[in-house]
Amino acid sequence: MIVSLDGRNRSERADTVLVVPLTTSVHKDVATHVFLSAGETGLQSDSAARTEDITVVKKQSLVQSQSQLRTLSDRRICEIAAKVRIAMGCAP
Repeated sequence: MIVSLDGRNRSERADTVLVVPLTTSVHKDVATHVFLSAGETGLQSDSAARTEDITVVKKQSLVQSQSQLRTLSDRRICEIAAKVRIAMGCAP
């Protein structure tokens, strides 16, 4: 899931986007995972955002599909950001 700001995502000067990978191996007891329902992501099954694995991906390697685009609520984005802080060892 792309989590970088739209300004970075749309900038021609930035050749990467910031991403948090998703997994379908959902373990709700992992402190750095955020559970996401299939309806929330548009995927066929429930998943979890693995915030401990935040990384960058080159824009040229992305495949655009309008049918798969979803926007998470501000609350969910902040929840993911809080879990990234936990993964970095920062106090919530």
